Amino acid sequence: MLGVHLARVRKAVDDVERVAVRTTTVERDVRRSLGRIGLVRFNPFEDTGGNQSFALAILDAQGDGFVVSSLHARAGTRVYAKAITGGLSEGALSEEESEALRRALAKPAAGGLS
Repeated sequence: MLGVHLARVRKAVDDVERVAVRTTTVERDVRRSLGRIGLVRFNPFEDTGGNQSFALAILDAQGDGFVVSSLHARAGTRVYAKAITGGLSEGALSEEESEALRRALAKPAAGGLS
């Protein structure tokens, strides 16, 4: 009976160790996932309506990612992308891009990890 119990305890310890390894992998991957998102819709030009332009910030848990902006006008649509590192942009951001970034940074990192 003691041998059976020890075998079950060893199996339980092995299972816990496997789960710990998998948990570490999942936590690492979650930190790199792009789960912090901020969106701002706006109207940059007086001759268009419907807030069809937007700024979209997409970040990981460390605040790394990008901001994509789309400016819609009657003559066409322009799309811009700016890299974000540690919650900061290397270049200047528009008011709308800054707001999208602020919204993304205000969201907790995936799984509450930081």
